Amino acid sequence: MKLRVGYALTYDSPQPTPMMLMLNTHFSRVEDVLVADLLMTDPPVAIRHYRDGFGNLCARIVAPPGRISLTTTALFEVSDQPEARPAEGWQSPVEDLPDECLVFLLGSRYCETDLLSNVAWQMFGNSAPGAARVQAICDFVFGHIGFGYQYARPTKTAWEAYQEGRGVCRDFAHLAVALCRAMNIPARYCTGYISDVGTPKPWGTMDFAAWFEAYVGGTWQTFDPRNNVPRIGRVLMARGRDAADVALSNIFGQSTLVSFDVRCEPEDASA
Repeated sequence: MKLRVGYALTYDSPQPTPMMLMLNTHFSRVEDVLVADLLMTDPPVAIRHYRDGFGNLCARIVAPPGRISLTTTALFEVSDQPEARPAEGWQSPVEDLPDECLVFLLGSRYCETDLLSNVAWQMFGNSAPGAARVQAICDFVFGHIGFGYQYARPTKTAWEAYQEGRGVCRDFAHLAVALCRAMNIPARYCTGYISDVGTPKPWGTMDFAAWFEAYVGGTWQTFDPRNNVPRIGRVLMARGRDAADVALSNIFGQSTLVSFDVRCEPEDASA
Protein backbone atom coordinates (compact mmCIF):
# COMPACT_ATOMS: atom_id res chain seq x y z
CA MET A 1 0.00 0.00 0.00
CA LYS A 2 1.27 3.47 -0.87
CA LEU A 3 0.92 5.82 2.09
CA ARG A 4 1.14 9.60 1.71
CA VAL A 5 2.37 11.49 4.79
CA GLY A 6 3.17 15.12 5.40
CA TYR A 7 2.34 18.30 7.23
CA ALA A 8 1.89 22.06 6.91
CA LEU A 9 2.82 24.15 9.95
CA THR A 10 2.79 27.93 10.15
CA TYR A 11 4.55 30.00 12.82
CA ASP A 12 4.43 33.74 13.42
CA SER A 13 7.44 35.43 15.06
CA PRO A 14 7.93 39.12 15.94
CA GLN A 15 11.71 38.92 15.39
CA PRO A 16 14.31 36.56 13.88
CA THR A 17 13.88 33.36 15.88
CA PRO A 18 16.16 30.29 15.95
CA MET A 19 14.28 26.99 15.72
CA MET A 20 15.35 23.39 16.18
CA LEU A 21 13.02 21.08 14.27
CA MET A 22 12.43 17.31 14.28
CA LEU A 23 10.08 16.94 11.34
CA ASN A 24 11.61 14.21 9.18
CA THR A 25 10.85 10.51 9.18
CA HIS A 26 13.33 8.14 10.78
CA PHE A 27 16.19 6.64 8.77
CA SER A 28 15.04 3.14 9.75
CA ARG A 29 12.22 3.53 7.19
CA VAL A 30 14.54 4.41 4.30
CA GLU A 31 13.89 1.17 2.40
CA ASP A 32 10.17 2.02 2.31
CA VAL A 33 10.60 5.53 0.87
CA LEU A 34 9.17 6.17 -2.60
CA VAL A 35 9.26 9.97 -2.31
CA ALA A 36 11.46 11.49 0.41
CA ASP A 37 10.12 14.02 2.93
CA LEU A 38 12.15 17.14 2.18
CA LEU A 39 11.51 20.04 4.53
CA MET A 40 10.37 23.15 2.64
CA THR A 41 10.00 26.66 4.06
CA ASP A 42 8.08 29.68 2.81
CA PRO A 43 9.75 32.13 2.74
CA PRO A 44 12.91 30.17 1.94
CA VAL A 45 15.55 30.12 4.68
CA ALA A 46 18.83 28.30 5.18
CA ILE A 47 18.38 24.81 6.69
CA ARG A 48 21.16 22.89 8.40
CA HIS A 49 20.61 19.24 9.27
CA TYR A 50 22.27 17.13 11.95
CA ARG A 51 21.62 13.92 13.86
CA ASP A 52 21.04 14.02 17.60
CA GLY A 53 22.33 11.53 20.16
CA PHE A 54 19.43 9.15 19.45
CA GLY A 55 19.99 9.13 15.68
CA ASN A 56 17.03 11.38 14.87
CA LEU A 57 17.34 13.76 11.92
CA CYS A 58 17.02 17.37 13.09
CA ALA A 59 17.00 20.70 11.26
CA ARG A 60 18.11 24.17 12.35
CA ILE A 61 16.65 27.35 10.91
CA VAL A 62 16.26 30.99 11.84
CA ALA A 63 12.68 32.04 11.17
CA PRO A 64 12.41 35.61 9.87
CA PRO A 65 10.00 38.15 11.39
CA GLY A 66 6.42 37.43 10.39
CA ARG A 67 4.98 34.15 9.23
CA ILE A 68 6.89 31.10 8.03
CA SER A 69 5.35 27.88 6.70
CA LEU A 70 7.04 24.50 7.12
CA THR A 71 5.78 21.79 4.78
CA THR A 72 6.63 18.37 3.43
CA THR A 73 5.01 15.47 1.66
CA ALA A 74 6.39 11.96 1.30
CA LEU A 75 5.28 8.63 -0.10
CA PHE A 76 5.97 5.28 1.58
CA GLU A 77 5.37 1.68 0.60
CA VAL A 78 3.84 0.03 3.67
CA SER A 79 2.07 -3.22 4.43
CA ASP A 80 -1.69 -3.24 4.04
CA GLN A 81 -1.92 -5.72 6.93
CA PRO A 82 -2.07 -4.92 10.65
CA GLU A 83 1.37 -4.84 12.26
CA ALA A 84 2.56 -8.02 13.98
CA ARG A 85 4.91 -8.31 16.93
CA PRO A 86 7.78 -10.86 17.01
CA ALA A 87 6.94 -14.12 18.77
CA GLU A 88 9.94 -13.93 21.09
CA GLY A 89 9.24 -11.77 24.12
CA TRP A 90 11.41 -12.76 27.07
CA GLN A 91 12.63 -10.15 29.56
CA SER A 92 16.40 -9.77 29.79
CA PRO A 93 17.99 -9.44 33.25
CA VAL A 94 19.36 -5.95 33.70
CA GLU A 95 22.93 -7.27 33.89
CA ASP A 96 22.52 -8.85 30.43
CA LEU A 97 21.06 -5.80 28.66
CA PRO A 98 23.09 -4.12 25.89
CA ASP A 99 24.76 -0.93 27.09
CA GLU A 100 22.61 1.26 24.81
CA CYS A 101 19.45 0.03 26.58
CA LEU A 102 20.45 1.27 30.02
CA VAL A 103 19.52 4.93 29.48
CA PHE A 104 15.98 3.75 28.73
CA LEU A 105 15.70 2.25 32.22
CA LEU A 106 16.22 5.62 33.91
CA GLY A 107 13.75 8.27 34.92
CA SER A 108 13.44 11.26 32.59
CA ARG A 109 11.70 14.63 32.32
CA TYR A 110 8.20 13.21 31.79
CA CYS A 111 8.66 9.68 33.15
CA GLU A 112 9.17 9.64 36.93
CA THR A 113 10.13 6.06 37.64
CA ASP A 114 10.78 6.90 41.28
CA LEU A 115 7.20 8.03 41.86
CA LEU A 116 5.70 5.09 39.94
CA SER A 117 7.95 2.25 41.10
CA ASN A 118 5.77 1.07 43.97
CA VAL A 119 2.64 1.39 41.83
CA ALA A 120 4.24 -0.67 39.08
CA TRP A 121 5.42 -3.50 41.32
CA GLN A 122 2.10 -3.67 43.15
CA MET A 123 0.15 -3.97 39.90
CA PHE A 124 2.51 -5.96 37.68
CA GLY A 125 4.92 -7.74 40.03
CA ASN A 126 3.06 -11.04 39.62
CA SER A 127 2.59 -10.78 35.86
CA ALA A 128 4.58 -12.88 33.39
CA PRO A 129 7.84 -11.06 32.61
CA GLY A 130 8.68 -9.76 29.15
CA ALA A 131 6.26 -8.87 26.36
CA ALA A 132 3.30 -10.21 28.34
CA ARG A 133 4.13 -7.80 31.16
CA VAL A 134 4.47 -4.89 28.74
CA GLN A 135 1.10 -5.75 27.23
CA ALA A 136 -0.44 -5.92 30.71
CA ILE A 137 0.89 -2.41 31.31
CA CYS A 138 -0.59 -1.24 28.00
CA ASP A 139 -3.95 -2.79 28.88
CA PHE A 140 -3.93 -0.95 32.19
CA VAL A 141 -2.97 2.40 30.67
CA PHE A 142 -5.55 2.02 27.90
CA GLY A 143 -8.28 1.47 30.47
CA HIS A 144 -7.02 3.98 33.03
CA ILE A 145 -6.62 7.10 30.89
CA GLY A 146 -9.58 8.76 29.22
CA PHE A 147 -8.56 10.33 25.90
CA GLY A 148 -9.39 13.93 25.04
CA TYR A 149 -7.54 16.77 23.32
CA GLN A 150 -8.93 19.12 25.96
CA TYR A 151 -6.77 17.26 28.49
CA ALA A 152 -3.51 18.07 26.68
CA ARG A 153 -0.93 19.98 28.70
CA PRO A 154 2.70 20.39 27.65
CA THR A 155 3.97 19.99 31.21
CA LYS A 156 1.96 16.87 32.11
CA THR A 157 4.10 13.98 33.34
CA ALA A 158 3.49 10.24 33.64
CA TRP A 159 2.79 10.61 37.36
CA GLU A 160 0.25 13.35 36.72
CA ALA A 161 -1.40 11.34 33.93
CA TYR A 162 -1.68 8.41 36.35
CA GLN A 163 -3.24 10.60 39.03
CA GLU A 164 -5.60 12.49 36.70
CA GLY A 165 -6.63 9.52 34.55
CA ARG A 166 -6.97 11.55 31.36
CA GLY A 167 -4.77 12.83 28.60
CA VAL A 168 -3.66 12.51 24.99
CA CYS A 169 -1.51 9.91 23.25
CA ARG A 170 1.76 11.29 24.66
CA ASP A 171 0.37 10.82 28.17
CA PHE A 172 -0.56 7.21 27.43
CA ALA A 173 2.97 6.61 26.14
CA HIS A 174 4.68 8.40 29.03
CA LEU A 175 2.79 6.44 31.65
CA ALA A 176 3.45 3.10 29.94
CA VAL A 177 7.13 3.95 29.46
CA ALA A 178 7.54 4.89 33.12
CA LEU A 179 5.79 1.73 34.34
CA CYS A 180 7.94 -0.46 32.06
CA ARG A 181 11.14 1.16 33.28
CA ALA A 182 10.01 0.72 36.87
CA MET A 183 9.71 -3.02 36.08
CA ASN A 184 13.28 -3.08 34.69
CA ILE A 185 12.13 -3.18 31.06
CA PRO A 186 13.89 -0.64 28.79
CA ALA A 187 11.33 1.57 27.06
CA ARG A 188 11.75 4.45 24.65
CA TYR A 189 9.22 7.05 23.51
CA CYS A 190 8.32 7.25 19.81
CA THR A 191 6.52 9.79 17.67
CA GLY A 192 5.37 9.74 14.07
CA TYR A 193 2.41 9.11 11.81
CA ILE A 194 -0.35 6.48 12.20
CA SER A 195 -2.94 6.09 9.47
CA ASP A 196 -6.61 5.36 10.16
CA VAL A 197 -6.65 2.59 7.54
CA GLY A 198 -8.58 -0.39 8.87
CA THR A 199 -10.55 1.65 11.39
CA PRO A 200 -14.22 2.65 10.98
CA LYS A 201 -15.01 5.80 9.04
CA PRO A 202 -15.56 8.71 9.28
CA TRP A 203 -11.94 9.32 10.23
CA GLY A 204 -11.10 12.17 12.57
CA THR A 205 -8.71 15.04 12.02
CA MET A 206 -5.21 13.68 11.51
CA ASP A 207 -2.48 14.42 14.06
CA PHE A 208 0.98 13.18 14.90
CA ALA A 209 0.92 10.21 17.25
CA ALA A 210 2.94 8.85 20.17
CA TRP A 211 3.68 5.25 21.12
CA PHE A 212 6.70 3.44 22.57
CA GLU A 213 9.12 0.58 22.05
CA ALA A 214 10.13 -1.91 24.74
CA TYR A 215 13.24 -4.07 24.68
CA VAL A 216 11.94 -7.62 24.99
CA GLY A 217 12.87 -10.81 23.23
CA GLY A 218 16.27 -9.33 22.44
CA THR A 219 14.76 -6.66 20.16
CA TRP A 220 12.94 -3.35 20.33
CA GLN A 221 9.22 -4.08 19.87
CA THR A 222 6.39 -1.62 19.24
CA PHE A 223 3.58 -1.12 21.78
CA ASP A 224 0.74 1.39 21.55
CA PRO A 225 -1.23 1.95 24.78
CA ARG A 226 -3.37 4.69 23.19
CA ASN A 227 -4.88 2.44 20.51
CA ASN A 228 -3.93 -0.94 22.06
CA VAL A 229 -4.62 -2.81 18.81
CA PRO A 230 -2.37 -3.51 15.80
CA ARG A 231 -2.52 -0.69 13.26
CA ILE A 232 -1.87 -0.35 9.54
CA GLY A 233 0.51 2.35 8.33
CA ARG A 234 2.70 3.38 11.26
CA VAL A 235 5.67 5.56 10.20
CA LEU A 236 8.31 6.47 12.79
CA MET A 237 9.73 9.99 12.92
CA ALA A 238 11.83 10.03 16.09
CA ARG A 239 12.72 8.16 19.29
CA GLY A 240 13.98 9.34 22.66
CA ARG A 241 13.64 9.07 26.42
CA ASP A 242 10.35 10.96 26.36
CA ALA A 243 8.61 13.82 24.53
CA ALA A 244 11.30 16.30 25.56
CA ASP A 245 13.76 14.48 23.27
CA VAL A 246 11.48 14.38 20.21
CA ALA A 247 9.67 17.72 20.20
CA LEU A 248 8.56 18.76 16.71
CA SER A 249 10.02 22.19 17.36
CA ASN A 250 12.14 23.87 19.99
CA ILE A 251 11.84 27.62 19.58
CA PHE A 252 14.36 30.00 21.08
CA GLY A 253 12.30 33.16 21.29
CA GLN A 254 8.71 34.32 20.99
CA SER A 255 6.69 32.57 18.28
CA THR A 256 3.08 31.48 17.82
CA LEU A 257 1.88 28.33 16.05
CA VAL A 258 -0.78 29.74 13.70
CA SER A 259 -1.86 26.64 11.78
CA PHE A 260 -1.25 22.90 12.01
CA ASP A 261 -2.22 20.26 9.46
CA VAL A 262 -1.04 16.64 9.28
CA ARG A 263 -1.65 14.10 6.53
CA CYS A 264 -1.35 10.31 6.71
CA GLU A 265 -3.57 8.43 4.27
CA PRO A 266 -3.43 6.00 1.35
CA GLU A 267 -2.33 7.53 -1.92
CA ASP A 268 -5.77 6.56 -3.12
CA ALA A 269 -7.67 8.36 -0.34
CA SER A 270 -10.81 6.40 -1.18
CA ALA A 271 -9.12 3.13 -0.07
